[in-house]
Amino acid sequence: MMLRRMLSGLRRKFRLSLLLQNLGFRPGMRRSKMTAAQTTTTLAAHIRALREHFDSVVLPLWLGRGFNAALGLPFESLDSATGAPLPVERYRAMACARQLYVFSEAQGAAAGKHADVLFESLRRVFRNEAHGGWRYSVDAGARPLDDTQDLYTHAFIVLACAAYFRRSRNADARKLMLATASIIEARFKTADSLYHAALSPDMSQALRPPAQNPMMHLTEAYLAAAQVAEPALFAQHLRGLAQGISHRFVHAPTQCISEERQGTAGNRLEPGHQFEWLSLVQGAAPVFEGLDLAESLPRAVQWSRSRGVDAGGVVAALDESGAVIDDTRRIWAQTEYLRVLAVLGDLPALEEGLAVFRDRFLHPGGWHECLDADGTIVRADMPSTSPYHLATCISALPAVV
Repeated sequence: MMLRRMLSGLRRKFRLSLLLQNLGFRPGMRRSKMTAAQTTTTLAAHIRALREHFDSVVLPLWLGRGFNAALGLPFESLDSATGAPLPVERYRAMACARQLYVFSEAQGAAAGKHADVLFESLRRVFRNEAHGGWRYSVDAGARPLDDTQDLYTHAFIVLACAAYFRRSRNADARKLMLATASIIEARFKTADSLYHAALSPDMSQALRPPAQNPMMHLTEAYLAAAQVAEPALFAQHLRGLAQGISHRFVHAPTQCISEERQGTAGNRLEPGHQFEWLSLVQGAAPVFEGLDLAESLPRAVQWSRSRGVDAGGVVAALDESGAVIDDTRRIWAQTEYLRVLAVLGDLPALEEGLAVFRDRFLHPGGWHECLDADGTIVRADMPSTSPYHLATCISALPAVV
C-alpha cells in the first residue's frame, strides 16, 4: 500500500505516466528532430562521410589490432599514425565498458559477437569479488592493479550493461546493471543527493568528494537503465541528482556547471560538459521537467558557445570569468558540440562544425585526439575510450540516406 502511494505521488509530481510512455531516450542515441529534407546537400554529405569513417575505419580498428584477443580486452590506446597498439601498462574497467557500449549499439553480426566477448571479459576481469563493485584497473597481465571503487567506472558499467541488454536480451546484463546501481545508491550516495567520486576498495571510506563529470555520466547511465528496468525508481534518483547539481555545482553568473563544487579554488568551466549535459537533459525532458537544471542549461550552453568556441573548435576549459585557461582542442569536446547542435536543431552551425571537425580531427587511419589552437597535434594516440564519443555524436545527427 505504501509503495502504491509513493508511485502515485511520483506520477503526480513528476508526470511519471508520461515518462513511462515516452522514455525512449537512449543516451547519445536520440535522433535530431530534423528530417533529411531539412538538411542541405552539404550537411548531408558531411553526415554520410562521418558515419562512413566511423563504420569503415574506427570500428574495424577495435575489432582488429585494437583488441587483445588473448585477454579479451581492448588495448588502452593505439598509435594514431600506424594503428598499432601502444605498450600496455594497464587495462581499465571503464575503457572496456565504453567499448561494450559502442559495439552494443553498432550494427551487424560482428559487432554483436564482439559485444558478447566484451561483456564476458568485463565481469570476469574487473568484478571485485571480495567487496562487491568494480576494480578500477588491472595490469598488463590482467592481474588486479588498482582496486579503487570509482563512480565514473560504475556509471559506465551501468550504461554498458543497459545497452548490451537491449541488444542481446541477456538477462545477466540486466541483473548486473541493477546490482551495480544498487551499490552506487547504497555506498556512493551522500546526504545531499550527490555521489562520492571514489571510495576505498572495501567501500568503507570516501577517497574523493563529489565531482561533476562522474555524476554527469551517472545521469547518462540512469537514463539508459530506466529504459530496461525500474523507470520510476531511476527517475526519482535522476531528479534528486539534478537538484543536487543545481544547488552545489551551478555557477550563478554563467549558469554553467562547474567541475568541482562551487567555492572550490581554481574551479573550471568546461564548455564540452555544458553541451553534454544539455543533450542528456533535453533528450529526456519528461524526467527533468520543472527542475532548475532544465532551465539553467540552455543559458550555460549559450554562454559557453560565445566564449569557448572559435574557428579552431571548442576549447578545453574556461575560468569563471570566461577567460580561457586550457586552449587544447580535445576530440570529445568537439563531438559534444556537434551533438548539442543537432539536438538544438542549429543546422547552419552544425554544417560548419562538421566541416571543421572532419578537416581538423579525422584522418584516413582514424582520428587526432588533441590539437592546439593552430591545429598542431598535441596527443598522438587514439584511446579506446574515444569511439564512445564519436558514437553518441553520430547517433544524434539527422538521418540522411
